[in-house]
Amino acid sequence: MTWTTRLAAPLLALVLATGANAAEEKVLYFYNWTDYYPVELLAKFEKDTGIKVTLDNYDSNETLLAKLHSGGAKYDVIVPSDYVVPGLIKDNLIQKIETSKMANYQFVKDNFKNPNFDPTHEYTAPYLWGTTGIAYDSAQVPGGKLEDSWKVYFNPPKELEGKIAALDTASDEILAASIYLGIPQCTENKDDAAKILALLEAQKPKLKLYSSDTTVDRMAGGEVAMHHLWNGATARAHAQRDTIRYIYPKEGLPMFRDNFAVPAGALHPENAKIFINWMMAPENAAAVSNQIAYANAIKSDKFMDAKWMSTEAINMPAEYASRLVPTQDCSAAARELQDKIWTRLKG
Repeated sequence: MTWTTRLAAPLLALVLATGANAAEEKVLYFYNWTDYYPVELLAKFEKDTGIKVTLDNYDSNETLLAKLHSGGAKYDVIVPSDYVVPGLIKDNLIQKIETSKMANYQFVKDNFKNPNFDPTHEYTAPYLWGTTGIAYDSAQVPGGKLEDSWKVYFNPPKELEGKIAALDTASDEILAASIYLGIPQCTENKDDAAKILALLEAQKPKLKLYSSDTTVDRMAGGEVAMHHLWNGATARAHAQRDTIRYIYPKEGLPMFRDNFAVPAGALHPENAKIFINWMMAPENAAAVSNQIAYANAIKSDKFMDAKWMSTEAINMPAEYASRLVPTQDCSAAARELQDKIWTRLKG
């Protein structure tokens, strides 16, 4: 894939706008979700800025939080989801970057400004957004179509048992169960927890595996007939196997907003700001969406690949907008209850 090359003058303005420290080593340590950034674009960033990037991956917000709380490896840029940002701010795990003062903030779409989890974008910058629903292979489904309900995932047709993959992420699985059962996503009620656990335990024997990695290859290769899955991963699998479909469950489905942030212990915070500002340039934001197949929060439509606009997993039908359920920052008591559910389930 070829992306527009930035000119020297805009690059100089980018560096000056972020107040880069000339003495800071020209390296950047980037910690991001698996398969959530095109390596080709990192090469473009390195060419534009002279900053060498090292990319490491994680598979869940829980893994990211564990790394930050343990004081592990020092990263310069991380990608937390919306619901974990308030806790990161409260625990002083990320630093202020004043995104709204960056030169390319002008390109952020209005409906992504002033988010409830970071109202003035002091700590974060918008990256990608999407939904977590159900992917299935119509070629492996009796009749070729499934009901748009979580019921087909938690109580699947007999023919699909043993051919279903769940995400190996407590927050994703528990939230899906909560929505299906009509239970608040951050419940602190033990009776609610018992109902969620009972549903997940009843489903467990019908699953092939729990996994949040290599999801695209798994679906595209026909290894499973159904997968609890993100819309972008579904779209990429569909591009390889055109019988794959995406369900927006009528009970509701989680909507996530992922963000760039700079850890409090970052060794190269000015390089991090250069990277974040660079990523808000429309052509660079579009380059990610075109490769990764998630919508971005930048005014980048003119750079977007038209093929994604015809894919329902990405271009959500307008009538499904009311089904979106924004993820929330749960209380410590609610998170403890979720941990207990997951430990019992996976034990």
